[in-house]
Amino acid sequence: MEHHLSIDIETFSSVDIQKAGLYKYAQSPDFQVLLLAWSLDGGAVQLLDLTAPDVQLPPELAAHLFHPETVKHAYNAAFEWYCLSRLFRLPEPRAGQAAFSRDDWLSQWRCTMLHGLYCGYTAGLAATGAALGLPSEKQKLAAGRALIRYFCVPCAATASNGGRTRNLPKHDPGKWALFCDYCRQDVVTETEIERRLSSFPVPDFVQRQWETDQRINARGVAVDTALVDAALTLGANTRSQLLAEASQLSGLSNPNSVAQLSRWLESEIDEEISDLRKNTVTDLLKRGVPSEAATRMLEIRQELGKTSTKKYNALEAAVCADGRVRGLLQFYGANRTGRWAGRIVQPQNLPRTYLEPLGLARDLCKGRQAGALRFVYGSVPDTLSQLIRTAFVAEPGKLLVDADFSAIEARVLAWLAGEQWVLDVFRTHGKIYESTAAQMFGIPIGKIKKGNPEYAYRARGKVATLALGYQGGVNALINMGALRDGIPEEDLPEIKSRWRQSNPRIVDLWYSVQNAAVDTIRTGRRNSIRNLTFAREADPANGQDFLTVLLPSGRKLYYAQPHFGVNRFGEESPVYRGMDQTTKRWKEIETYGGKLVENITQAVARDCLAEAIERLETAGYPVVFHVHDEVVIETEPARGGLAPVVKIMSEPPAWALDLPLNADGWVNPFFKKD
Repeated sequence: MEHHLSIDIETFSSVDIQKAGLYKYAQSPDFQVLLLAWSLDGGAVQLLDLTAPDVQLPPELAAHLFHPETVKHAYNAAFEWYCLSRLFRLPEPRAGQAAFSRDDWLSQWRCTMLHGLYCGYTAGLAATGAALGLPSEKQKLAAGRALIRYFCVPCAATASNGGRTRNLPKHDPGKWALFCDYCRQDVVTETEIERRLSSFPVPDFVQRQWETDQRINARGVAVDTALVDAALTLGANTRSQLLAEASQLSGLSNPNSVAQLSRWLESEIDEEISDLRKNTVTDLLKRGVPSEAATRMLEIRQELGKTSTKKYNALEAAVCADGRVRGLLQFYGANRTGRWAGRIVQPQNLPRTYLEPLGLARDLCKGRQAGALRFVYGSVPDTLSQLIRTAFVAEPGKLLVDADFSAIEARVLAWLAGEQWVLDVFRTHGKIYESTAAQMFGIPIGKIKKGNPEYAYRARGKVATLALGYQGGVNALINMGALRDGIPEEDLPEIKSRWRQSNPRIVDLWYSVQNAAVDTIRTGRRNSIRNLTFAREADPANGQDFLTVLLPSGRKLYYAQPHFGVNRFGEESPVYRGMDQTTKRWKEIETYGGKLVENITQAVARDCLAEAIERLETAGYPVVFHVHDEVVIETEPARGGLAPVVKIMSEPPAWALDLPLNADGWVNPFFKKD
């Protein structure tokens, strides 16, 4: 008989979890589980105080904690699973190991945070409870943050506290009693969230993807700590030298102050300066200013903008004792699509590498040779910024294999819409930018090659492909860099028009999706468009109401509390409740056909990546992290390098056998960007 055990724990560690992440936090020698609250099958919440002397697991808890027919639930279950694995000293999985391992236990866990995210809600126990409208007695206790600061992290030694560096239950029994209540209440809140979402379960295959994600996060990737240490030293020295030069040149007490520097520059060049943002500084340098001193100050300002070593600091803080950093990925980090987000070092936002030769730059950095770096590469800060990628390395004797889907969103969008000529391009030569330009302007594709005047049209084909697939217009072209690519602004409306004429099925998909969503919200009827199904799904007893989109993979997108509002054009528009990605507030969000198509396309691309990761793991290619549509594997050279990985990546999933996928990549001892 299946049972359900809801769990919440409170813990102590001297490691800052916000900076270092879960794994270093739980691996700290002073890590301790303080409290364990649980509820079996929705019964009364019970509490185990693990700080008490001679504490023993209650028989009921012991009987279910590792039983394969008891499902363990927790909010952000990755935390409970890993921390309790440390508490009970479950071994890491190893080949040929018969003992019950940490990973064996993982399949018994279910994450209520994932359940909320899958259903379109936000992350965070309190935030999700509020979004669901839980009554006050079911909400997370507001006092928790202060109690966590008191019991779960080190405290400053003072005369009044006797010089202690940690608060124990005996130091404030009243607070400890409240902390116990707080832990119990988290189980109440988690259980209620799970109950309210129970009619909309997470599919089994998404659960397996979550389990794979936990294994990848726990595996981690090796870090070149020598490079990190050297970069931090060089960055600090360079910043000090630049500030000293700026002070001597300008006489300013703080040349990094925007207010001080603006006043000085305005007096120097006799011109008002609106701001000192990156683009403003670049534009001033590009057009030139009538002062050598001002020019140099602007150059220094530009270099100082690149001296940040925050990502190196993040790596230093998070690297574990074995030289690996863990927990770089957040499963279902993107609300609407289910894509992954980055954590700790934010691998999705790493600067590109353009340095040649890259290996020499790494060697000079590790040798702390600032002068040589400046001589060969021009700017030490810019060089350090580009080198952050290469801090991720393979273990000695192994290599990193990187495989990146080629134009995955363009392929998926064309496949969803049935835009045959685009699919034919991807099934043959793959030159989508050239082919798009040829289609738009009636130019033979053979003429769009370097050396021919027609090659200039490639830039128009590229920016159109990247910017216009989701009902964007002139502003989308500008945001994608059309003006930076030298395309006159007056030509942009024509580019938009020609692209839409050339891609009629994609245009039709926008309006078909919008019409289907509108009809489903208004009438409750199911609507199908090719391989997508729109439905109104509700559980009135628990206050749940969704517009759902069934994707070809079998996964669903959820839009909570759908209704109609008025958009910025004064027209009726579909509206749902969701997390605003800019403000991070739960609010009403309007949508339209192009935006829905963007969500769907990115979601399908995400599903392609998820399936590729599962196949790679099954084939014995361990993924150490992934970025957007790119996977990074650590493996032995004898495994055949790039070719077998690309072959696995290029296999279409069973639910999209006619989707033309392709991938490419590299093999290297350290991470880079081609």
